Amino acid sequence: MVITGRTDLASEALGGGQEKKKELPGVRAWEERLEGLPVTGVEILNREGAAALGKPVGRYFTLELADRFDRGTEDFPRAAEAVAELIRRCACMQEVSLAFVAALGNPDITPDAVGPLAASNILVTRHLKRSDPETFAGFRSTVLCRTGVLGTTGLESARQVRTLCRELRPQLVLAIDALAGAQVSRLCRTVQVCSSGISPGSGVGNDRQALNRETLGVPVVAIGVPTVIDAANLSDRPELSSMFVTPRNIDSAVRAAGKLIGYGVNLALHEGLTVADIDMLVG
Repeated sequence: MVITGRTDLASEALGGGQEKKKELPGVRAWEERLEGLPVTGVEILNREGAAALGKPVGRYFTLELADRFDRGTEDFPRAAEAVAELIRRCACMQEVSLAFVAALGNPDITPDAVGPLAASNILVTRHLKRSDPETFAGFRSTVLCRTGVLGTTGLESARQVRTLCRELRPQLVLAIDALAGAQVSRLCRTVQVCSSGISPGSGVGNDRQALNRETLGVPVVAIGVPTVIDAANLSDRPELSSMFVTPRNIDSAVRAAGKLIGYGVNLALHEGLTVADIDMLVG
């Protein structure tokens, strides 16, 4: 498949079918299974690889989900554990005493609400550990910011996160956002976890300031789900190149994706927790 429109997924930028088998300088790619689910790994090793794929140097994992992965299905716990493991692969958790979760996106626009919906399922513990360290000794200190978007806050998400990072001094930032994909089959059916950070809005041609190690001074792991596709990937009509398409079930799919990512973040940050534990803690 030739990718003609924008995509935030490194696995799609690499190509599909025979194209995917081509060796690119500075790029390493592989496939594996995690918790029984397919994962495509792409590691961009240097500037040559970054130029070839149009992505920053880093590790990118694309997790393929089952047809149904909402809470209550048998696939949800496995998928949440897989997301958690991919986050751990992108971050050195042993060095993290305080994690900062940045929930990006607009809660009033469904395809852009992955971050805000995930935020509703994430355990924030910094205040609890400070007030009762013994009771919450088994939890990692975690803070959360729902950044909103420039049009409703008047502030760049990156500026908000950068300011809070200077104040809080976390050892890790987890940025959650909706992505743009290039294949219909991947919309709301895959999760990308990467170690290179994120440029909010880049997949839909609305690039904002990047959230990465260079801008924030700490490692940034980005977690996202593709919710829209560039219409240029569906038709050869050039007048459609500025349009984006979402799945018919976008409402339920985005809610399920937000819960899955939220649970995955909790499992990655707080060792020993189970999905059942999180059910009780997040209500």
